Amino acid sequence: MKARFVKLFSWCLFVSLAVPELASAAAAKVANIVIVADTRKFSGWEAWWTNLYNESHLYFTLLTIVLIPTIGVLFGLFADFLMSFIGIDLKSRDLADH
Repeated sequence: MKARFVKLFSWCLFVSLAVPELASAAAAKVANIVIVADTRKFSGWEAWWTNLYNESHLYFTLLTIVLIPTIGVLFGLFADFLMSFIGIDLKSRDLADH
């Protein structure tokens, strides 16, 4: 019984992934939508960033995935430096007795 269910489930999954028109609830095909960013107002790095988005969503995604953690680490290191500069010690923590 379990093997039959797994086989049926795998076939349903295959059909829904291989033939999206059968799984779609839409009766008629909809025209393709193109998503672009307006680059007329930007210059410099902002124009480069929006042009990268318009030209290749894959490169834009990969660069975003790399940049967000990198910028987070840099901000964290800067905050750590700033707190140690003003006298907040985060290296050792003494708990107060209540």
